[in-house]
Formats: sequence, C-alpha cells, structure tokens
Amino acid sequence: MKRISPILVLAITVLVIAVLVAIVGNVFTPYGMSQQNLLARLRPPAFLTGGNPDFPLGTDRIGRDMVARVIAGLRMSLSVAIAGTIIGAVFGSAVGFIAAHFRGWVEEVLMMLVDFQASLPFILITLTLLAFFGNSMTLFVILMGLFGWEKYARLSRGVVLSAISQPYAKAIVALGAGNGRLYLKHVLPNVASALIVQVTLTFPQIILLETSLSFLGLGIQPPQTSLGQILGDGRDYLSTAWWISVVPGSIIFLVTLSMSIVGDWLRDRLDPMLRVRTA
Repeated sequence: MKRISPILVLAITVLVIAVLVAIVGNVFTPYGMSQQNLLARLRPPAFLTGGNPDFPLGTDRIGRDMVARVIAGLRMSLSVAIAGTIIGAVFGSAVGFIAAHFRGWVEEVLMMLVDFQASLPFILITLTLLAFFGNSMTLFVILMGLFGWEKYARLSRGVVLSAISQPYAKAIVALGAGNGRLYLKHVLPNVASALIVQVTLTFPQIILLETSLSFLGLGIQPPQTSLGQILGDGRDYLSTAWWISVVPGSIIFLVTLSMSIVGDWLRDRLDPMLRVRTA
C-alpha cells in the first residue's frame, strides 16, 4: 500500500464513481434523459449566472437535463466498452491459444489474419461495414469487440508458447493430463496477468472509438444516447452553450485517463520482468 501513489488512488476513485453513477445515478435526477422543456433550453449550469438549481449542469438545445443525459450517456458508453473489451479479449485469446496449440499451417493462417487486421485502419473498416449493413446496436457492439483482437491473439500466442515449453507443462503432459486440463487449469492462470493488463489498455481505446463514431453520427443512435453523441450535439453551440460538449468531453477524458493509469500500474505489478528490474 505504501507504493500506491495519490494519482493512482485518484484514478481508481474516478473509475468507481463513474461506475456507480452509471448504475444508480438516474435515481437522483427527477428528469428523464429524453424529457424536453423548450422554455428552459440552453440553460447554463447552476453555478453560472442565469443557471437554475433544478438543472445543475444546465440543459441542451431542446431543454433536456444535462445531468440525466450525461448519466445515460455514461452508462451506454461504459456498457459498449465493457462488452466490446470482453468480446475482443475472448476472441483474440482463443485465436492465440489455437495457433499456439496446433502450430503448422493453422498457426500460419491465423497469424496471417492477425497481420491483415493490424495492417488496415480499423475505423475505415468500421465505417465501411456500418455504411453497407446499416447501423444496429448488435453490429456496433460486435465491431467494438473486433477492435484490438489481434493484440490479444499475438499476446496469448506468445505467452502460451512460452508457458507450454516450461518443465511444469511438460511434466503435466507426461502424467497424462489432457489438453483441456493443461490449458485451462495450468497455462491460463499463468498467462492471465498479461491478458488482464491488455484489457486495461484496450478499454480506453474502445471508449474513444465509440465516442468518436457516435460524435460523427455513426455510433449510438437516438433515442439512445452516449457521451460521444452528446458531445456531437453540442459542437454547434460551443460559443453559446459550451457545457453541452465540455461536460461529456471532460468525463471521457477523466475515465480514459484513469483507466490508462490503472493499466500502467497493473502492468508494473504483474509483469515479472518489471518486478525483477525494480526489486
């Protein structure tokens, strides 16, 4: 605990607050995210001149409460990022395990797919698929899940090859353990730390990708909302109603920065090579 810096504590606090607000935040606001009040449109936050305590963070162009909008947007952005991170981690890790196990032409084909994925701009692929198939929540989450899967595949393949070459793995095979027992009970726990670190590094990237696409109008569609969509709604009002964009933009910045800080700390704690250097 003495090694935990105040910056790390602050980052963890920000993440905990963000999750709690996303889960139960709507309990504390009397307005719905889509509830309109044209008489209160573009009302500034309560701490500014002309603000109303009923709207602590102000209202948007059609009088919707920014607190309710931000809570709903945070919930959606975190949900999509979490779902996308899980899909990418599971799919990419499975590809890496399969490549490490079968080797030969199977490994070559899978690694060729990994190289193909890494060589193309992912946002270009996403824009093409969304334009061709149309936008839907299922497709959008799947696309978010495919972001970065090649990193998990390369990482898991490398660490699995290293793990199965260790004496303990060879001894387990010699004792008659099957492949399922070898990989799930012995290899996976030894490579889980590396995969966990990669998850913490990919999560902020998926949030930024989702918010970027939603900002462009290609991500989350009304009546649902996300932080990126709210940010895009306020781009025409930066000079008159800056809070519409600044509030969700600040939240995106704080969440991604905090997650990156936690990811760097986990890498330092879980990477055995770094532990040896700092010992």
